[in-house]
Amino acid sequence: MGISIQHILVVLVVGLVLFGAKRLPEVGSAIGKAIRNFKQATSELDETDISPSSGKKDKQDVSRES
Repeated sequence: MGISIQHILVVLVVGLVLFGAKRLPEVGSAIGKAIRNFKQATSELDETDISPSSGKKDKQDVSRES
């Protein structure tokens, strides 16, 4: 049960009615930028080192010991 052509057409028509022909490209561009930024942010999280540093305590570690 996937997305058919009829479903896509209904979504496009509803979007055209809600946003109008002039704003539809702006909305699409904004959504594309948001998705791109989200993907970039999630890939940056994978690249950060979250291992504990040697000998130094984090503020969170100190608060947990209290």
